[in-house]
Formats: sequence, structure tokens, C-alpha cells
Amino acid sequence: MAQHVQGVIARAKGAPVELTTIVIPDPGPGEAVVKVQACGVCHTDLHYREGGINDEYPFLLGHEAAGIVEAVGPDVTSVAPGDFVILNWRAVCGECRSCRRGRPQYCFATHNAKGKMTLVDGTELSPALGIGAFAEKTLVAAGQCTKVDPAARPEAAGLLGCGVMAGLGAAMLTGEVGRGDSVAVFGCGGVGCAAIAGAVLAGASKVIAVDLDPRKLDLAREFGATHVVDASREDAVVAIQAVTDGNGADVCIEAVGNPKVLEQAFYARDLAGTVVQVGVPTPDMRIDLPMIDFFGRGGQLKPSWYGDCLPSRDFPLLIDLYLQGRLDLDRFVTETIALGEVEEAFGRMERGEVLRSVVVIP
Repeated sequence: MAQHVQGVIARAKGAPVELTTIVIPDPGPGEAVVKVQACGVCHTDLHYREGGINDEYPFLLGHEAAGIVEAVGPDVTSVAPGDFVILNWRAVCGECRSCRRGRPQYCFATHNAKGKMTLVDGTELSPALGIGAFAEKTLVAAGQCTKVDPAARPEAAGLLGCGVMAGLGAAMLTGEVGRGDSVAVFGCGGVGCAAIAGAVLAGASKVIAVDLDPRKLDLAREFGATHVVDASREDAVVAIQAVTDGNGADVCIEAVGNPKVLEQAFYARDLAGTVVQVGVPTPDMRIDLPMIDFFGRGGQLKPSWYGDCLPSRDFPLLIDLYLQGRLDLDRFVTETIALGEVEEAFGRMERGEVLRSVVVIP
């Protein structure tokens, strides 16, 4: 039987979000209904509200979440009612050309629920990243549920569903940071600080944090940065070279989504080093690099989507590290809020006042 629950929607481009009643259908084949316990407020949700993703309004926002499986549809065997899960937007299909080549982390046909969540009047909702977790309950594809140790706090665990995983993966998976490497991270918001934490976990010897905001540099130190560069006061490229014997960093991670910052990362790396872009740009942005520099410096320029993660493999491992005290996910949670406070949380996020606001649902 369909259920009526409270959820946060974006009804029109740029309009404040609304807390309203939404309808959750019973799960169909390959689907699950999840009782959401916590959901992070991510920049991607703001992009949806502002029309930066597409114009399929109204959107049911929220995607960085953890909760309890309440019900599953026919043929679902990967999760069962009562399981504690992190929701993910990379539910691999197992059949596309990437999956067939043994690279499921690049799956081109990830699964979403076929059933539709709606408003009470029957208007179909577009769930953010196929999840829509600013709601008391949500309908997802069963493959979007990754079972993890229930000892983890939902407020912290859910952050692996997007931003924190993106940063950790940018360092550990896309950037392939190794023992003794030097790493520079440009932008020390939630994703950048996660990249710093990932570089530390991977054994980097020097982790250089770059930002314009001294408050964020203080946070970067808390996550393990060995050096900080205030880019409002000094040339980031020169400063990074000074810390790395004049060579540049082995891995530079751009976590802003800005062409000028990407250019700095390009020139701040060592010869044959790696540049990883995990910051999300806008469609109008372009990069312009001299081809001789691109050719002559060698190495790799790598975009990173979702940190190149495979949720079924990586989420349980990272939760184990969290429970062992080796990955401080709790530090990313700046504040907890109620469902009706999302609009105000967007403002604090835009002003750089928080790493993550997390909606907690009793």
C-alpha cells in the first residue's frame, strides 16, 4: 500500500525548497523502500534547485543518505528489511560495455527505481541522482542500497553516499596516491577535506592544502594536512614547489570546479605527475592550456566522478576504517538539522560556514 510521508522538493528554478507530503509506492521488482535516518546537504542538491542539472521539476532533493530497508520488491536478494544501508547513485548494471570489461566503477547504465514517487495530486517527482532522500522514506533500486555495519552513526555513514566518497576516492582511487607521495589539494570544503583524509590514509608524506579562506585551512589541518597555502596571500604554485624541493607535487587534486584553479593544479604538479579534477564545473567553463606544456610535462589529467568508487566494495571497507577510528567521518558533520531547515542550510553552505549540514529524521 502506498505511503504518505514528508519530503523536501524544489518546485521551480530558483524557488525556495518546500516541505510537503509525497507518496511512496510499494517497491516493484528490483526495488526497495528505505526509511531515511540521515541525509547530508550537498552542493548537488543546490544545483538541482537552481536548474544546473536539468529542468525536470519538481525535484525530490537529497541523495547523500543512510537508513534502514523497510521493504523490498520481488526478486531482491542483495538486501532485506532491517538492513542498515548507505544509498548510492552508482547501482551498477553488470551488462554495459564498461561492466563487461571488468570496470563496473564506470558503469554507463546504472539502475534507478522504475516506480514513481509523486505529490498527493499525482505529479511525478524527479528524485535527485535517482535517490530523493530529503524524505522520511524513499523508493530506490535495490542496487542503490549498500549494506554496512549498523554500528556506524547514520549522520556520518550517509556522507559516503556522495561528497566524502568523492574526495576520498579522488585521492585513493583516481589519483592512486601511494606511500611517500606528495599531494596538493586545491579547495578545502567537504570534498577537499575528504581528499586530504584519503591522501593521509594512502600514506602520503606531504599533504598540502590550498584555499582562500583561513578557516578552511584550519579544518584542513584537522584532517591531516602537513602544510597549508593561503592562496589569497601567495602564489599557490610557487608555494607548493617550495614545499616539494622545487619539483611540484606528485598528485594535485582540484576540488573547486574552476578553470583557473585547475590551471594552478596543472602547473603545481611534478613532471609526470597526476592532476585529478573532482570539483564540479558549470557547463560554460573552459580550460586553455598550451599544447607544448600539456605534451612536455607528461603525466595524467584525470576527471573523477564519485571518486571512481564501487559502492559494494568501498563503502563497507570505509565504514570499517571509521569504526576502527582510522577515518574520522564524524568530523565532517558540522551540524544536524530537521527536514524543514534545508533552505537555510543551503545558505550556510554557500557562505562556506559548514562542511556538512546533515538532516536527521527521527
